[in-house]
Amino acid sequence: MFDIGFAELIIIAVVGLMVIGPDKLPGAIRTGSLWLGRIKRGFNDIRREVEQELHNDAVMQELKQTGEQLQSEVKAVSSDLQSAVDQADQTLTSEPEEPPRTKPPQPSS
Repeated sequence: MFDIGFAELIIIAVVGLMVIGPDKLPGAIRTGSLWLGRIKRGFNDIRREVEQELHNDAVMQELKQTGEQLQSEVKAVSSDLQSAVDQADQTLTSEPEEPPRTKPPQPSS
């Protein structure tokens, strides 16, 4: 996160020791660590929520595209079925109905 080297940490520790004092320095470090941990957790929670929302948006767009594909396929199948029904109707109306031919029964020997 920050580019802090060992020398900078020593300077911060010496300044903290002189300003806060040796008896209150460990408590101040603990308090600072707690606040830093809370801030990190807060940022991680926000990042996780944003990623979840982005994932949800992607899933919703994918579902919408799939729904549109299904609707177009249903329309295509419906038109194919309607044309097949129309052809069958034309075939039935153009051919006169003949009685079914049956073979006469053959005598058994």
